[in-house]
Amino acid sequence: MKRALVSALAGLLPLVAVSHTGDAAHGHDFITGFFHPLSGADHLAAMLTVGLWSGLALRRPWQAPLAFAVLLLVGALLGLSGLELPAVEPMIAASVLALGLLAATRRALAPALAMGLVGFFACFHGMAHGAELDGGLALLGMVLATWLLHVAGLGLGLWLRRTQARWALPLSRVLGGGIALLGLALMTRVVGA
Repeated sequence: MKRALVSALAGLLPLVAVSHTGDAAHGHDFITGFFHPLSGADHLAAMLTVGLWSGLALRRPWQAPLAFAVLLLVGALLGLSGLELPAVEPMIAASVLALGLLAATRRALAPALAMGLVGFFACFHGMAHGAELDGGLALLGMVLATWLLHVAGLGLGLWLRRTQARWALPLSRVLGGGIALLGLALMTRVVGA
């Protein structure tokens, strides 16, 4: 089990190098928007982990992903309008760390708190996306891709929660812990820049 954990965590390290930080191509079409959340490990990990954590720990697992998707769009519209918040990239890294820890510990939160937490993080993700996309169909593509990432993570989380296999709990801890380490590495990179 230790060897599998080390291998899984080592496999995540190259993802730190491919997280985008505002230098992604701008675009206005649906395809650009759809692939934008998939183009950086920071956004990809956060969006999958919202679903994973929801499936693992929350009583109403659809609420947090829905809150994330809605507030991602709000943040994107704010970013598109030119509004800038300080520390967008550090908050994105912090979201990966926090969501990974929640998934690793299978920590359940009250619905309003869970939705508020992911919604808060989603605004920062949305601001980054909105500043990089040109609106319209690109935002629609971004929200659809986000929702599909949430559904994929949610499916995995629900499956790990319901399976009776002895390895399900350790696997969820490895996945969440690996994501948290990715978040920590992203924070180190952003703060050190």
